[in-house]
Amino acid sequence: MSGTLYLVATPIGNLEDITYRAVRTLREVDVIACEDTRQTRKLLEHYGLAKPLVSYHEHNEAVRAAELVAKLQMGTNVALVSDAGMPLVSDPGYRLVHAAIEAAIRVVPVPGPTAAMAALAASGLATDAFYFGGFLPFKAGQRARTLEALKAQRTTLIFYEAPHRIMESLEDIERILGERPVVVAREMTKVHEEILRGTVSEVRGVLAARPAVKGEITLLIGKAAESAGDMTTVEEAVEAYVRGGMSRMDAVKKVAQERGMGKRDVYRRTQIGKT
Repeated sequence: MSGTLYLVATPIGNLEDITYRAVRTLREVDVIACEDTRQTRKLLEHYGLAKPLVSYHEHNEAVRAAELVAKLQMGTNVALVSDAGMPLVSDPGYRLVHAAIEAAIRVVPVPGPTAAMAALAASGLATDAFYFGGFLPFKAGQRARTLEALKAQRTTLIFYEAPHRIMESLEDIERILGERPVVVAREMTKVHEEILRGTVSEVRGVLAARPAVKGEITLLIGKAAESAGDMTTVEEAVEAYVRGGMSRMDAVKKVAQERGMGKRDVYRRTQIGKT
């Protein structure tokens, strides 16, 4: 009988941010595949765990995936972890998961913290719809094309960014997307956690005044405003869908999706003036 591949989320900073299930899973599996054995060993030692570790990173992913699938087929239970957060989210793991599925091996997610979701929840930006783009391209031309392609997207945009590139990225955002609200969340859950909120020029000014920007960064960009050429009000758009046979709540949801708004905001606007 084949083993099971567990995808185990680990803390993104604060070691207390791990679930009971994650600790139990790491205790019960036969082997743990990890990006950096030194980093994972610190976590295991903190919780009094001792397990065989196998390195699994972007440079050996192809070979190691085949080796781990062979172990799984022989009945070995394997946990895949990244250095921080949920495996495969801007981290290695796709090859292994894909190969395991192809081999009819059971894949079980053990969810937990991710920097993107933690930053989004605390950002103050719209959370009803969002786009996660991983790391912004490090080359200026590719980064500009990525931002141009997302210019009309009416959702909150979320990216990871390196501290030495954050100023360049903010400059590109202001030039391409305009003066939008942005949030720079640094060192989430760590001792020096910081969440900077404001317009892109305001946040850029705060960071520019510092000798250096340090730490892991999650960058969030507020969604695009409604098109100036769209003269249909939210209320009119909802009523049009209702007249077409759609239920009011479905119409509210549809308009919210189209205009990048929260459903509660759309519903509230349709109730103004009603008794």
